[in-house]
Amino acid sequence: MTRIVAGFAGSLALAVPKAGTRPTSDRVREAMFSSLEAMDALREARVLDLYAGSGALALEAVSRGASSAVLVEQNAQAASVCRANASAVLKAAEKSQTDVRPRIEVRQSTVRSYLAQAGGGGFALAFLDPPYDVSDDELTGVLAALHPLLTADAVVVVERSARSPEPSWPTGLEAFRAKTYGETAVWFAQPAE
Repeated sequence: MTRIVAGFAGSLALAVPKAGTRPTSDRVREAMFSSLEAMDALREARVLDLYAGSGALALEAVSRGASSAVLVEQNAQAASVCRANASAVLKAAEKSQTDVRPRIEVRQSTVRSYLAQAGGGGFALAFLDPPYDVSDDELTGVLAALHPLLTADAVVVVERSARSPEPSWPTGLEAFRAKTYGETAVWFAQPAE
């Protein structure tokens, strides 16, 4: 079972698409978000979740204080699951004692199409958990297209198989931390100075 780990929606169970996604384990998500909280990367952040799957990463960020999130998912069934999960998180926000009233948008689109038409940007936190069959070259292209949409102090989190090589960071992005949790590797990057 996938659930929100902490924040106003803590313990909320999330639906998961029947096929085609690999939900991030609660253990990996907890470690990832502990790092993000230590960096103060969540409070009032605009979040972008590419290859959203169930939306668990962006929704966890919202539960922990992000102001808004855009979940981008190509698969129609997974996008529908994202919408249902987003609705449950927004209901939890309404019931919570906090003043948090986040905005969550689900976009059924390819990642490349979304990035090509996304105006304005201003994302302070971006998650990328691509399917294993996304090539290293494709991931590098997505990261390059993402870069102009980021704030100067943004954090980019890339999750891949521990057997995958480190992403080839495009000009303008540099990794500053990497962690491996069993079969999962997580890289943290930021815009280069």
